[in-house]
Amino acid sequence: MTSKSIATLIAAAAGSLMAASAAEAAGELNLICSADVVICEQMLGDFEKAHDVKVNMVRLSSGETYAKVRAEARNPKTDIWWGGTGDPHLQAASENLTLEYKSPMLDQLNSWAVKQAESSGHRTVGVYAGALGWGYNTELFAKKGLKEPVCWADLLAPELKGEIQIANPNSSGTAYTALASLVQIMGEDKAFEYLKSLNANVSQYTKSGSAPVKAAARGEAGLGIVFMHDAVAQTAEGFPVKSVAPCEGTGYEIGSMSIIKGARNLDNAKLWYDWALKPEVQSRMKDAKSFQLPSNKSAEIPKEAPRFEDIKLIDYDFKTYSDPAKRKALLERWDREIGAIAN
Repeated sequence: MTSKSIATLIAAAAGSLMAASAAEAAGELNLICSADVVICEQMLGDFEKAHDVKVNMVRLSSGETYAKVRAEARNPKTDIWWGGTGDPHLQAASENLTLEYKSPMLDQLNSWAVKQAESSGHRTVGVYAGALGWGYNTELFAKKGLKEPVCWADLLAPELKGEIQIANPNSSGTAYTALASLVQIMGEDKAFEYLKSLNANVSQYTKSGSAPVKAAARGEAGLGIVFMHDAVAQTAEGFPVKSVAPCEGTGYEIGSMSIIKGARNLDNAKLWYDWALKPEVQSRMKDAKSFQLPSNKSAEIPKEAPRFEDIKLIDYDFKTYSDPAKRKALLERWDREIGAIAN
């Protein structure tokens, strides 16, 4: 073989390696983001700047995403699902809709994020956490002479008729967390009695979990039942919103991330997965006024973030309330007893 032939072979081999490397780092990624659209768009922009990958993003609530992933199980159109409450992620994991993946970043995460991964057989992982509560419009409350509600029981006050918004638990992970939390705090029958009484004060059951407090911020409602960090985000925007952690105790979410089983762009899905767990990426969330607790132990915790140690948290039973049969039964009962009489 001539030296020219050898040089040609070496060049071809090098070209093949470069092409293989480029294939891993290039191409597309089909992402569903179940967090607030501002953080979704920031994440997309940051990822595309750092990688030669075109991200096709859809923003859907976690309940809607679970339904879509389940419906497309035989022909998946999504590669990765980032954000949204952990219960639907765990349900998808239990139904074998998501892929087992152990990120090399796992040992950098807080114990609650690792526990989420372990409980799912590593088919999902915690990316942030936040406690459930509400935010109310202080100016509107003062104008109407309304008393600050500090407990779940206070939300039943007759003077709050038409002042409260909460999402529909069929579409919203936030609202399902609220439903499951109340069942754990009160017992199922008493929780549904409470929700029937609360319905008299609810003006709207929204599709999105964060929409109620955005309505409160604009003065379209007095109060929104949401994750507290969503209320804090409105305060940071300059709206007269005060966040409250209920006195009886409350549940919390572990916002999660899952790779869809059968992902067409698997290498890029893993690329996003590992990237999204990095401390510098999670530290950027506050720049989108997203004030959850980050899962990476080295990530910067926003000073505005509601801290778990300051909130009376219940021992939320993720395993039970992400079980498909339990979730289905609770949602069907909500439809019969609350949805059927909803304003």
